[in-house]
Amino acid sequence: PTMKTDLFLPFIVLALWGATLANLTCLQQTDLKSLIAYSSISHMGLVIAAIMIQTQWSLSGAMALMIAHGFTSSALFCLANSTYERTKTRIMILTRGFHNILPMLTIWWLLINLMNIATPPTMNFTGELMIATSLFNWCPTTMIMFGLSMLITASYSLHMFLSTQTGTPMLNTMTHPTHSREHLIMMLHAIPLMLISLKPELIM
Repeated sequence: PTMKTDLFLPFIVLALWGATLANLTCLQQTDLKSLIAYSSISHMGLVIAAIMIQTQWSLSGAMALMIAHGFTSSALFCLANSTYERTKTRIMILTRGFHNILPMLTIWWLLINLMNIATPPTMNFTGELMIATSLFNWCPTTMIMFGLSMLITASYSLHMFLSTQTGTPMLNTMTHPTHSREHLIMMLHAIPLMLISLKPELIM
């Protein structure tokens, strides 16, 4: 039997507030890997809030978001490593201008960032939509914090993409082209997310 979820109100508010603070911390980061790590913390705040509600809809949303963010976060770390191998730095402002040098890598950055902000038809969208619906049905006021969290997520994802891909390259070193293995790794992250969203009952 599930406990009365009213008892969990302070914990749900705390989880959503923690997610919002983690998102704000992401906006302050200059280190690429630190930004991605804090992004994971913010997403897990949503998962905790969903688990606390204890409905079938919210638990399914939490499961979907955990699996989806596992793929997305891993893909972002792979892209950060690909960037680091070529620039030898994780400072975002020093890695800019890749859209001129490695356009295919820029496409992957754009695609994975779109997944990170939960655009359809990815599993991230399915999970966050289910969590948002559960939160609204349980307590409409929580949508204020959820909406703020989503807004900041979109802001730092755009900041991460623009900082690393646009502008004039800062480094004058030779840049190696992307390898087939890097594109394969990205495909193995992106394709499962899109396919699972077509048949979400596999993980729910």
